[in-house]
Amino acid sequence: MIGIIMFFTALFMLLIGFPVAFTFGAVSVVFGIIAGIVEIGFDGGLVAGLIEGFEEGMYMFDFMPHRIWSIMNNTILMAVPMFIFMGIVLQKTGLAERLLESMGFLFGEIRGGVAISTVLVGTLLAASTGVVGASVVAMGVISLPVMLKYKYNTELATGTICASGTLGQIIPPSIVLIILGDVFQVPVGDLFQAAVWPGLFLVLAYILFIFVVALVKKDMAPAIPADPSRGSKSKQVVRALIDIIPSLTLIILVLGSIFAGVATPTESAAVGCLGAMALSFMYRSFTLDMVKEAAFESVKITSMVFAILIGATAFSMVFTYTGGDELVEHFMMNLPGDEKLGFIIFTMLAIFVLGFFIDFVEISYIIVPILVPIAVNLDINPVWFAILIAMNLQTSFLTPPFGFSLFYLKGVVPATVRTIQIYKGVLPFILIQIGVLAMLALFPEFFGIKPTIG
Repeated sequence: MIGIIMFFTALFMLLIGFPVAFTFGAVSVVFGIIAGIVEIGFDGGLVAGLIEGFEEGMYMFDFMPHRIWSIMNNTILMAVPMFIFMGIVLQKTGLAERLLESMGFLFGEIRGGVAISTVLVGTLLAASTGVVGASVVAMGVISLPVMLKYKYNTELATGTICASGTLGQIIPPSIVLIILGDVFQVPVGDLFQAAVWPGLFLVLAYILFIFVVALVKKDMAPAIPADPSRGSKSKQVVRALIDIIPSLTLIILVLGSIFAGVATPTESAAVGCLGAMALSFMYRSFTLDMVKEAAFESVKITSMVFAILIGATAFSMVFTYTGGDELVEHFMMNLPGDEKLGFIIFTMLAIFVLGFFIDFVEISYIIVPILVPIAVNLDINPVWFAILIAMNLQTSFLTPPFGFSLFYLKGVVPATVRTIQIYKGVLPFILIQIGVLAMLALFPEFFGIKPTIG
């Protein structure tokens, strides 16, 4: 039971605000020593038992330098800083502003058009930048004032922006999928390919929901009158295409090279960085200061991810040493009903609940490694299981009290928009995500994914 107590101790410390990486490391050391003392016992006396137990508990950490070295040499994880850099550079080029302005006027004349264009822009940003915070903030600053000006329902407007901004968690290139590819030890390209249809289906579900709401309750998402100052409709279409084509070209270069087998995800991330720099030249926003700021921001985010990974490695090592993984496996294998279905339902529910309180990186590196061996024993396709987890983790950005998208949007909305309105706004989109997740769990073949390894 030491491993289980260690797990809940770490979870409690995270909830009260301790830094993630240091929490995992400190809890691992303390419980590693406790496990060593319990194993040695006190047959030789209290002092001798404590000393020998301490030595036994610390012995397992002799392997940590080797584990850290293998993490630093992991070619899969090399894609993380490059995709982050690509996203930050594109954020600083004003790509989101250009897309939102063009598509907003393009679709604004139909009922619910601005909200639908926000979802489409969120999809393009997800496939080109994948930076959730930047997407939510950009759409909150540009698209929300337009929707509020034309009397859109506040809950619908804020919910649409938050949900659209989180699409970068499931639509490739996604940092979550890269991390899960490392955890599951499956090719990231396979995860990218498998995530395309579930991601696009989720986008379609969002658009359909907005369209139905605008159709049934016309005052919630009214049409916006045409703006004669922007020229004819044909000119607006041309202007929108000029803004969309560069980002689509970058998406095709990055994802197309992976899907065609021409480049690995790491190599395509490098292509994406060069493409982002080229776009910054095209949009006349390239400066050395911009590159420096993007590089510093990328280093900070990447350092956070790797620090958590190192702490999580120590945590999982002690958890396995204490037999916690065997206890979890025994519990999962003895769930009532069908083993596979019971395992999927229980794990999805557990991850969904944990997403209310802790970040997707911690869940990916602490919870998921415990589940992977059980999934293998049940002959579950790791690609399918990883996509299920990625779709589930996307909801963690929307679920209060710690949904990051909620915080990002709250930081840029007018004072008239209350927090409770943002919370209410995301609820339908959380239900949509759960519905798509259920479809993916029950009918994986519909999305072109096999549920079993064989």
